[in-house]
Amino acid sequence: MGQPRVVVIGAGFGGLGVAHALRERGLTDVVVLERADAVGGVWRDNTYPGAACDVPSPLYSWSWAVKPDWSRRYGTQPEILDYLQRTAEETGLRDLVHTGVEATAATFDETTRRWRVDTAGGTSYDADLVVAALGQLSNPVVPAIAGCFEGPAFHSAQWRHDVDLTGKRVAVIGTGASAIQLVPGIVDRVAAMTVFQRSAPYVVPKPDQAYRPRHHRLFRRFPALVRAERRSWFWLTERFNAALSGDAAYSRPLLAALRLAWRAHLRRQVPDPALRRKLVPGYALGCKRLLFSNDWYRALARPHVDVVTDDVTRLEPTGVRTADGRLHEVDAIVWGTGFAATRFLAPLSVTGVDGRDLHEAWSDGARAHLGLSVPGFPNLFCIYGPNTNLGGSSIVNMLEAQAGYVAQVARRIADGEARVVGVRATSYDAYDREMQERLGRSAFAGCDSWYVDGRRITTNWPGLVAEYRARLDRVDWADLEEVS
Repeated sequence: MGQPRVVVIGAGFGGLGVAHALRERGLTDVVVLERADAVGGVWRDNTYPGAACDVPSPLYSWSWAVKPDWSRRYGTQPEILDYLQRTAEETGLRDLVHTGVEATAATFDETTRRWRVDTAGGTSYDADLVVAALGQLSNPVVPAIAGCFEGPAFHSAQWRHDVDLTGKRVAVIGTGASAIQLVPGIVDRVAAMTVFQRSAPYVVPKPDQAYRPRHHRLFRRFPALVRAERRSWFWLTERFNAALSGDAAYSRPLLAALRLAWRAHLRRQVPDPALRRKLVPGYALGCKRLLFSNDWYRALARPHVDVVTDDVTRLEPTGVRTADGRLHEVDAIVWGTGFAATRFLAPLSVTGVDGRDLHEAWSDGARAHLGLSVPGFPNLFCIYGPNTNLGGSSIVNMLEAQAGYVAQVARRIADGEARVVGVRATSYDAYDREMQERLGRSAFAGCDSWYVDGRRITTNWPGLVAEYRARLDRVDWADLEEVS
């Protein structure tokens, strides 16, 4: 059939990585649709004070675009965004991206055996393959709480830079990965801060450091040093992945060591025993996302910061009311309440063979073969799909594996060896059973978290990154079938 037309939805690490992999395989009929006005994904959207990555930059970057001059071991939001945008420009990937184009629906036409992607602006794109790279952390969640607050209120991923918080009384609702960065980021400028905590996180020291000019000179002169540092961090994070998976050789000693590090960190930075008791998690380490920060606990220990553990029950015009009946008066509210991580591909509507709706198929929890494919939706692939998130490593490695897999399928279609490819239902079911059985033995199964949708863990991968990459390195064509 010649060059297949590939439409990629989303221009973050996932979507741009797919475009690169396709081009490396000689596939050039590629368009990337991006709803925002620039590439960058979550690193474009999350501009709150203190935003940074909790994975070392040498590992949290593309293997094919090594950067020898990171300013810090853990990249900040502006620098990661610059890396993404600069790489897209320098490699020509930016030329494939149509910005300001929001895909609203993808529909498989059984007559033409092609996909049609509709957009909010009324334009449609025909495609032989559709790759949905919308991510797991792209749709902010604000809980439905009764009442109305009359002051400014905004989510951490929709930061209001026009709102000056200097000298204000600020409520931060939530204590997840964004909150532990933004609270220290604004604590010195506010008059008072109330942090509403539903569940205390485990927070351990972040081994961050600034790279000095001599580091940059060495990295430029000896590129092998950059690759060696990347391999070192990969090895270390794989040990953590093994512990989270329930591997007995790593889980008990490593998680115990991390717990000791957390306890020492908490005791060192929070001298008040009453506050320390509030900050002790009520679940096993690893069940929820382990967080890294050198200044979270220190910020909470400041005299003008109050940590409230009573449930938020209502918003009032002047503040936040909690279950104990108390009204906490504030001038602004920041929602640090995370994302709809288990609502994969939302808000995109996806209709497959026989009018099958993907979100209805996922009504009891999302699942996909290798996190990529669902029966009844041929030539459709999810990037960062179900069961591909990690509890303790760089998601970029997973995204690169997925991009390479999609490129292999696209190349086979371009070579005329296939046209419309779908995953076999038997392979899909067997893979899902394997995932849920393994996840049931993992650390993730010990509590309720954003990893869980109903009774299923739908976000996380239960093993090592190396295993996932090996499984996707060469497409097992026995898992796939030509769809007539």
